[in-house]
Amino acid sequence: MKLVVLDRDGVINEDSPDHIRSPKAWRPLPGSLEAIARLSQSGYRVVVASNQSGIGRGLFNYDELFGIHEKLQRLVGELGGRIDGIFFCPHVDADQCECRKPAPGLFREIGRRLQVDLSGVPAIGDSRRDLAAARAAGAQPILVRTGNGASTERDYQAEIGDIDIYDDLASAANALI
Repeated sequence: MKLVVLDRDGVINEDSPDHIRSPKAWRPLPGSLEAIARLSQSGYRVVVASNQSGIGRGLFNYDELFGIHEKLQRLVGELGGRIDGIFFCPHVDADQCECRKPAPGLFREIGRRLQVDLSGVPAIGDSRRDLAAARAAGAQPILVRTGNGASTERDYQAEIGDIDIYDDLASAANALI
C-alpha cells in the first residue's frame, strides 16, 4: 500500500495565526486539491494529520472542525480524489499529550488504524513540528514552502538536512507520482 500523510494548515489550505475557525474561512491553496486528487488516483492512500489547538483554546468547536473537513473531502471528491482519513490533535501545548506534533502520536495512530508500518512513508508538512513528528514516527519528512514552510526552511536549515523541499503540495505530489 502506498500512503502519504499531509499536514492541513499551510499545506492544503491557507493558514492563519488566528486559526481557521469555520468552513467559510477555509480556503485551499492553489493546486492543493488537485494534487490530492492526483495522489489518490495514482494509488496513494491520502491521510491528514493536523494540530487543531483552536479546539482546546475554545476558538471553535468540533462541529465547525468537522464542517471544514467535510468541505475538504467534498471538494477533493469532486476532483475525483479521496482522503482516506483525517487525524487531528485538539490539545494545546500545555496538555503535553502524545498526539500534538512534534510528538509522533498522530502518526502512530495512523499506523495502528491503517495497520501499516510508517517507515519511509512520505509526510508532507510546512513546519518544524511536522518534520519532527514524521521523523519520530519513522516516516519520511518532506517540507513545502507554503504556509510556514519558507520560514521553516530559513530558520531551521541545520535541522532540515537532506529533507526534500518543494514549493507547494502540487510539486511534492508530482515528485512522488
